[in-house]
Amino acid sequence: MAKRLFIFFLVFIAIFVIDQYIKSLFIDGFRWEGSYFSLILVYNKGVAFSMLAFLEEYLKYLQIVLFIGLSLYLWFEKELFAKFFLPIGIIYGAGCSNLYDRFIHQGVVDYVFWHQWFEFAVFNFADVMIDVAIVLILFIMYKERKLQKTNKV
Repeated sequence: MAKRLFIFFLVFIAIFVIDQYIKSLFIDGFRWEGSYFSLILVYNKGVAFSMLAFLEEYLKYLQIVLFIGLSLYLWFEKELFAKFFLPIGIIYGAGCSNLYDRFIHQGVVDYVFWHQWFEFAVFNFADVMIDVAIVLILFIMYKERKLQKTNKV
């Protein structure tokens, strides 16, 4: 379990630092306009697609409560943490980076804006990493289920 905790914290810190570094580039003025997508600076006051933006200042405190609740749940469900420690580290690193933005910048720093054929929400590296972690969780579950079916036969 110590090795898994070490990897969890390593991944957590790496995702957090990388995301904050990229965001600092945009805060310092980096911009790029492209045909399909642009790199711009936007402060998202809500969550995905600006949902819950009406909660304003309360949103970050709600997210802290959810973070603490999930952490307590994982503390008691050690087997769940042991199985998904890598994607959980990614989610925690990305989520904490976005939460940090809410306290420092009063909104999450987003910068990737797809605008070819349709306009998509502006997002950031942390958002992509959360999606990658979800896919990783689904892959782990798929492999586990496949292994269980193989052992039954």
